[in-house]
Amino acid sequence: MTTYEAERNLLSRAHDSNVTEDKGPVITGPVTIPGSAAFQAQYAGRDVAAGLIAGAMAIPLTVGIAMMSDFPIKVGLATVAFACFIGWVNAWIKPGNYIGCPGIAAGLAPVLAVGVASFGIENMAFAVFLTATFQAVIWKFNWQRYILIAVPVYLVEGLLAGVGLKIALKFLTFTYELPAGMVSADTFWNGARIQMVLISMAGYAGFVYLYLKFKNTQPAIPYFVLITVGIILAQFMSVPMLSMEDTDLKLSLPFPHFDSPLTAVYMLGFAVMLAMIDVIEQVMSNAAIEKIDPLKRKCNSNNSLLAIWIANMGASFFGGMTNLDGLAKSTTNRLAGAHTKFSVLIIGCMVTFFTFNVEYLAYLPKFALASIMIFTGWKMIEGLIHVTHHGPYAMILAVLCGVLVFQVGIFEGLLIAMAVHGGVHYMMYANLDKMPGRDIVKRYIDDLKKSGSGDIT
Repeated sequence: MTTYEAERNLLSRAHDSNVTEDKGPVITGPVTIPGSAAFQAQYAGRDVAAGLIAGAMAIPLTVGIAMMSDFPIKVGLATVAFACFIGWVNAWIKPGNYIGCPGIAAGLAPVLAVGVASFGIENMAFAVFLTATFQAVIWKFNWQRYILIAVPVYLVEGLLAGVGLKIALKFLTFTYELPAGMVSADTFWNGARIQMVLISMAGYAGFVYLYLKFKNTQPAIPYFVLITVGIILAQFMSVPMLSMEDTDLKLSLPFPHFDSPLTAVYMLGFAVMLAMIDVIEQVMSNAAIEKIDPLKRKCNSNNSLLAIWIANMGASFFGGMTNLDGLAKSTTNRLAGAHTKFSVLIIGCMVTFFTFNVEYLAYLPKFALASIMIFTGWKMIEGLIHVTHHGPYAMILAVLCGVLVFQVGIFEGLLIAMAVHGGVHYMMYANLDKMPGRDIVKRYIDDLKKSGSGDIT
């Protein structure tokens, strides 16, 4: 049994209301139907309020992640809006979770940026289309249960930590950036820059304080306060503001434009990696979403993948990005009062408004956006703490993966870490158990089949 499988089984037992803690007889209650995942009239008011709060949080996060991905901000907003509508419709048919909130994932931002740098923004629509195609195959055959066994959860945590460091450093420059007219040609550290750094530090400290105070009750409060204070401060002081081009959203077939066949092969591998990371993050998020569900309803990760690949494939026709039900926004959605996916429809409506009115985002100070994204990066690095209970080997491998991802790249770093992981296990079986290479490979495949035959949602 792998680490991730054991963790999933532990979660399943913890939330199975039909399992008693003692060894006495199992007493089962009457079976109750959880109701529609898309809408329930009794929770409509709560869902509307939650959608407004989570939507307000999703907008600056989406802006920051789109910038980190080197995608136009408008495209990022359109991706989230489209994914929300697809997620709500899918909840009527095949609900994956009941309170998950779709969005573009921070963990995939540097991966997409690598894609833009490698293939050009004009080819990213085809990359997303390929990603959606692979995810459709994974969904069709329910292969997500095998992927989660082949790629240990601690490797994913290491990858996310490396990505988090990239995000934090990317937005660190916003904390000391000055408006063009205030930059001194003679010296870097002038009075205006020191003042900007102090403002950024105060904003970040206030954000962290409010987050720690309200994270278990109203996690959207720090976002509201930081952005509101930033907008008010910008009326009295000269601080850098967010600027963007009003990109046109055009529907077109996602055809590639390659110069060489080698580029096509590299993109194929890139899309496979993107699809796998997206799937792993979604299943991990579902495990956490299931824990915070107010009505303790079970998640079906394969149904979540259905919504993801449909949204990704649809987004590829307007140059969109990849999506998943992120844990941060889903937690905010839950704590704000959401009980069904109707809140996601409200979020989609809010994001749609800003998609077609991006000029209002010019009121967002860069230092406020930097505080949000640096904190997001730190939370991804902090995830390494979750690896400690897996033992020293897992921690060493997770840190190695994070360093490789930061230094070498997302794709290469993950492959090297997986190769090291496979090599270590191969040597252990070969030297300790004296197993020949063919038997080691056969045992690994048999373990995948055995684990995949279980009832893993």
